[in-house]
Amino acid sequence: MELRTISPKFTVSPQITIEDVQVIALQGYRSIICNRPDGEGADQPSFKEIAAAAEAAGIEARYVPVQSGMVKDQDVAAFGEALEDVQRPVLAYCRTGTRSATLWSFHEAKKRPMSEILMATKAAGYDMNGVARRIANGGKTPTDTGDAHFQVVIVGAGAGGISVAASLKSRQPDLDIAVIDPADIHYYQPGWTMVGGGIFDAQTTAKTMGSLIPKDVHWIKAAVAAFEPQNNAVVLDGCRVVKYDRLVVCPGLKLDWGKVEGLEETLGRNGVTSNYRYDLAPYTWQLVQEMKEGRALFTQPPMPIKCAGAPQKAMYLSGDAWFRNGALKDIDIQFMNAGGVLFGVKDYVPALERYVEKYGATLNFFHNLVSINGPAKKAVFEVIKPDSDPDTVEVEFDMIHVCPPQTAPDFVRVSPLADAAGWVDVDQSTLRHKTYDNIWSLGDVMNAPNAKTAAAARKQAPTVAGNIVADIAGRSAVAQYDGYGSCPLTVERGKIVLAEFGYGGALKPSFPRFLIDGTEPSRMAWFLKESLLPPIYWKAMLRGKEWMARPEKLNVAPE
Repeated sequence: MELRTISPKFTVSPQITIEDVQVIALQGYRSIICNRPDGEGADQPSFKEIAAAAEAAGIEARYVPVQSGMVKDQDVAAFGEALEDVQRPVLAYCRTGTRSATLWSFHEAKKRPMSEILMATKAAGYDMNGVARRIANGGKTPTDTGDAHFQVVIVGAGAGGISVAASLKSRQPDLDIAVIDPADIHYYQPGWTMVGGGIFDAQTTAKTMGSLIPKDVHWIKAAVAAFEPQNNAVVLDGCRVVKYDRLVVCPGLKLDWGKVEGLEETLGRNGVTSNYRYDLAPYTWQLVQEMKEGRALFTQPPMPIKCAGAPQKAMYLSGDAWFRNGALKDIDIQFMNAGGVLFGVKDYVPALERYVEKYGATLNFFHNLVSINGPAKKAVFEVIKPDSDPDTVEVEFDMIHVCPPQTAPDFVRVSPLADAAGWVDVDQSTLRHKTYDNIWSLGDVMNAPNAKTAAAARKQAPTVAGNIVADIAGRSAVAQYDGYGSCPLTVERGKIVLAEFGYGGALKPSFPRFLIDGTEPSRMAWFLKESLLPPIYWKAMLRGKEWMARPEKLNVAPE
């Protein structure tokens, strides 16, 4: 916990934990204001979890969520009302503390000199000069000039962002590159399925962000508020502006936990879990170990989601654990899928269906989770089958693994970069933006019709890097992406169906069939997933070493 005092009665902080709340109360704070919307991060407790801890500690908690970097006049008004209404001293928090400091600055600007506000926030470690410019500019952040300028700016330091930064540096070491991301920790999210299956420890999937940003790449630890491509500008929280010659957009997906009524209140207890959150994946394994009989539900929302096989991977590993300990005969496994097929590439379905049969799982297609009552152990699904009227069904459970609905981040969806569905609009081959020719995108947030997996980003990063370097040299695109994605389907402990495919479901095996037949469960594929892929991720992909990921040369049709 990192408390930064701005005034005697007001302190801000980066994200706090449930355990921090008692310490905050003991330090004399009487109220907590949360300025971070639920679902922004993979390691973020919900406000309702924080509020429950605050009530137990005898202090007040208020929820004034503000979208990352997008402080509006109504947000300032809501914050001001909460600030005046609660007991002081007050601790306000968000992801980094910047949003809370920004809200305070705008609120105090009505009664304090701007110089005094800038001095107080600077002493606490926050630069509010952008706020001052926005106030002086009639409430709009000017982007004709910036606080910093780089040859290449990369938004997002996940698998795609760090990989493309490293690939760019390996091609042109003198490039002036900045990566923008507010997170302190970088997660190997493909490992969370293994955490939920009792194979990996959660700690092995996390490293500090600072240890992974490539050498000589600037790390701007901030959230993005908006893109203004007509001015080659990115607006950050605190109303700061970063200018670029070329931009790469890869911030990942937003997990929309709030879209399922009642879910946030019960996550991590009452048998409700998800491998899509770092702190909940161990709870999945705990529930599997403790369960001896009853009904286990595994849900999958409408597409797109990252790693489309992850919801059923949780089902298979759980079923395998119950098969091994003898409990399977007393457990009713139900897979509740909002879609109409088990897996989108038909070649892999027969092998998966054999495991569905082995574990006695029931497949319920067109079932979308819409609400959940944790204490009552009941879940409600909307059922929309083709040529049938919509219906709802209520299903009781003893354990439920939830895959949350997923969207592009808000600052992407409302930006000029997005298509009508809210995804960054790129050419699916070169990954260059269709309208702004100095912008590229990769990873989960762009609209190419590929599977949203880390393996896809591993192939996309060299494509983007190669095409940017060519563009800097005044040449046309040189590399193309073929839609490759990989989904290692962990059907049992020790065996994996290694699904590898490209655009249109075309099979894209990386290994000879005699070594790994991806359409059948394989021990070699398990060895790859368990022992080889993590070090390949940390020590090759994130360091610009493109083993088995060299970009394809662009096929140019003759004139």
